Amino acid sequence: MRRALGPGLLLLVLVASAVAAADKTIPMPPDHAYATLKPGAGVEVTRQQCVSCHSTDYIVMQPRGNAKQWDGVVTKMIKVFGAPVSDQDAKTIVEYLATQYGN
Repeated sequence: MRRALGPGLLLLVLVASAVAAADKTIPMPPDHAYATLKPGAGVEVTRQQCVSCHSTDYIVMQPRGNAKQWDGVVTKMIKVFGAPVSDQDAKTIVEYLATQYGN
């Protein structure tokens, strides 16, 4: 009986833990007002794709640069950090960032 009770009890604890964890969320604080992305063509794609991994604070605090610099940043996010961004969305993001946050 003890052998059957051990695995059953473990399964019950794991299921209860999973249910309890599913009900919990971690609310993220809102972005600071200074981190609101500037309006412009591509802002929605940029916001949608980028904030799934980090806040907009990270974007607006980057050094200003041209399209080549922003392409390097976006490429790093995709290739190094695994951001699931399509080629078309990456192009849109680079164009938006170079226009709104270029030097």
